[in-house]
Parts: sequence; C-alpha cells; structure tokens
Amino acid sequence: MADSSVKKVVLAYSGGLDTSIILKWLQTTYRCEVVTFTADLGQGEELGPARDKALLLGIKPENIFIEDLREEFVRDFVFPMFRANAAYEGVYLLGTSIARPLIAKRLIEIAEQVGADAVSHGATGKGNDQVRFELTAYALKPDIAVIAPWREWDLRSREQLIAFAEQHQIPIAKNKRGEAPFSVDANLLHSSSEGRVLEDPNEEVPDYVFSRTVSPEEAPDKPTVITIGFEKGDAVSIDGVKLSPATLLAKLNDLGRDNGIGRLDLVENRFVGMKSRGMYETPGGTILNVAHRAIESITLDRGAAHLKDEIMPKYAELVYNGFWYSPEREMLQALIDKSQEFVTGEVRLKLYKGGVHVIGRSSDYSLYDQDLVTFEEGAVAYDHRDAAGFIKLNALRLRTLGQRKKKLGL
Repeated sequence: MADSSVKKVVLAYSGGLDTSIILKWLQTTYRCEVVTFTADLGQGEELGPARDKALLLGIKPENIFIEDLREEFVRDFVFPMFRANAAYEGVYLLGTSIARPLIAKRLIEIAEQVGADAVSHGATGKGNDQVRFELTAYALKPDIAVIAPWREWDLRSREQLIAFAEQHQIPIAKNKRGEAPFSVDANLLHSSSEGRVLEDPNEEVPDYVFSRTVSPEEAPDKPTVITIGFEKGDAVSIDGVKLSPATLLAKLNDLGRDNGIGRLDLVENRFVGMKSRGMYETPGGTILNVAHRAIESITLDRGAAHLKDEIMPKYAELVYNGFWYSPEREMLQALIDKSQEFVTGEVRLKLYKGGVHVIGRSSDYSLYDQDLVTFEEGAVAYDHRDAAGFIKLNALRLRTLGQRKKKLGL
C-alpha cells in the first residue's frame, strides 16, 4: 500500500531499464514528485543517457542529480577499509559492499537539500544491498521513509516488467527484452557478476563473464615490476609518481587487468541468510591489498599486527552487512587508523600471470633489524643464553600439566 504522505522521493537511478521502471512506478503508485540521483563511482559507463532517460520520463532538470564521486569513494571509503586489510570470509574485498554507504549518504543529503520525505532504491528483496542502503539511510536520517519497490510491487517476472515498460512508453533496448545471462555491478574497485549462468557453483565461470581482467593464461610472459608508495597506510604513488586516490586505483586496475590479476569465484554467505555464488574481479584492489600487508610487515609491531588480524573479520563483516555508520565500525576504524601512523614507505611488486609477488619493501620507520636476525655473530643486543630462561618460563605450565598426567598415569 502506497504511503500517501510521501510527496517527494529521491531515487538511486542508474538509467537502466529496471530503475526506469521503478521511476515510473513511483510516479504512478505514490503519485509523488521524483528526484533522480546517479553516482559516478567509476563503473565505466556513460552517465549522459541517465539524464536523457530521466528527462524523457518527465523529471524536471533541477530534479536530476548526476555526480562524480570517484575521489570521495576511494579516499573516504575504499582506503579506510584497505587500512584494515578487510576481506569478508577471508577473500572477498567488499567492492559492492563499500559503495552502498556512499550512495545512500548522498541520497539522504539530496533528500534534505530538496525537501524530500522519502528515498528509494532498486535492490531486490533477496539480496544484501537493500540492507546496506537502508541501514545507512536510517543511521543518517532516522525519520526518512524508504521505498523498496521490489518488496512492494507485483511485477514478479521479466515479462511483467517489460509489459509495464511498454505500457508507460519506457524505451527498451533490444538486448534488454530477454533475461540477461547474468547481472553485473561495477565501480572503480571491482566488478561483480552473479545469477543465471553463474548459479551452479559446480560450473566453471564462462569466459564471456569476465570484463575487467585478461585470463592469467593470456597475460604477458614477461612480469611487470612496480613500486607503490604509502603514507600512513594509504597508497599515494606508483613508481614515484604521486597520484590522487581514484587515479591511483584506476592505474592499478589497468596493471592488474593486463596481468590477469584479481579474479575470484566465490560462494558467500549473504547477510539475509542464503548462500550465493558470484564472480568478482578486483584487479587494483588485489594488488593494493598485497602491497599494504607488505608495508605493514616491516612497520607494525607484532602485537599491533596480530590484533589487527584478529579484528579484521569483524570489521569486514560490519562492512558486508551494511553497518558502515555503526558506532562499532567507527570504533574499530579509530583503532585501525591509530595503527597506521608509521605505515609509510615503499613496496616493490612483481605482477605475473594472475600473481602479485612482493619482491621488496622499505621504510624509514622499519622495525626490521638486520643485526638482530642475522645468523652471523655481531655486536648486537641479544644474548643467546637469555633464550633458556625465556623458554623455561613459558614451559612452566606445560611441565606442570605433564607432571600431573604422569602422576595419574595418563
């Protein structure tokens, strides 16, 4: 049942068929004014057609927002997450998850700017994105109304969607009339594909699904060597050239693509309770993750490094589940950012046929002491004889347990 109190709604609008149908459905069902917001997060698509489509569907020019958010996306969302080395279930670099809080944040900001009382998105009722969009919206504006058409309407099949589009004279590209072989979500960090031909986890991903990477077999036979510079945990340069966050990630994407880096075939556990199979391509992010761990290996104390590894799964789960604006994520972020104060230096990498190999790392703040670890005898502050007491103290409880077992004949 449509809420008659909704007078103006801001829609997360891609310009594609599904969100165009949602736009018209909002107009006809809620009989409200619709404002569209289209974000450029580096998905690699021309956004001009989104404006043209919105105008065609009756949206006033002043109610069409198209914004380039690439730098903000990488600087304020991707980089803070990579400081944590976040990987959901150990492998997924959260490319879709991390984009949702930024989109939702801008939806709310635009809603306040234009005086809208609702926001709307095109996420389905089975996926994680509905949760991510709405948790962010409610965190930032608790009294906002959220309209999720896929949970409300009775358009349950592709045929019904096409019929609705035809009824309301929404242009339909020829390649959109049939069921797509798989769905794609893309931004500057990654591209994800799922559904249809990918639903059987026992079937290999077809070659035509990959869009961001060449196959490792077809990558060059000669390795590519690069150097990434870091300052306080964030990548700032490639081969000595300073780059903005978005430009740097785009450059790493090109390098990763050409060398077949960043493919992931994953069966994951969705927050809503089901398992899903997806294929992710994160070329630049994969390189960045390896490089960041490498610079941390010489600049982080053991205790700090191990604590970060302990909290990483919790941090990654919060991002995956949509709790970017939760107090616990912000608390963890403060701890993580504190750990990055001296994570500054350079990492040298060899990129080769799908692999990212660390071949060197250096820092003015390195904790690596060659005099301490060398097998050669030297004037170092380490007496081998000290190890005996260290071992005996650590063995005390084990020896006590062993004596009890011996006494009991166990």
